[in-house]
Amino acid sequence: MTVLIDPPTWPGHGRMWSHLVSDVSFAELHAFAARLGAPPRAFERDHYDVPAERYRAAVALGAVEVGSKELVRRLSEAGLRRRKHGARSGARGEP
Repeated sequence: MTVLIDPPTWPGHGRMWSHLVSDVSFAELHAFAARLGAPPRAFERDHYDVPAERYRAAVALGAVEVGSKELVRRLSEAGLRRRKHGARSGARGEP
């Protein structure tokens, strides 16, 4: 079981946000998010948006702190990356 979280460096709606992902399955991610108390509306394609004030709680529950690039790399390697519709392909031929 590996749930990953990046630092709360993403601005939006007057707050800073982290991304919470699993490098195993969406079932694992949803179960972890439920334990954290993240609402279903916080899920977007392949991750949960977690406000900065919930970052430490996620880590205390077992989320592994990683940088944003590492988070995306691990998500992609697990085959769980879901890009936005109409997003450009990445350098490695991602759809």
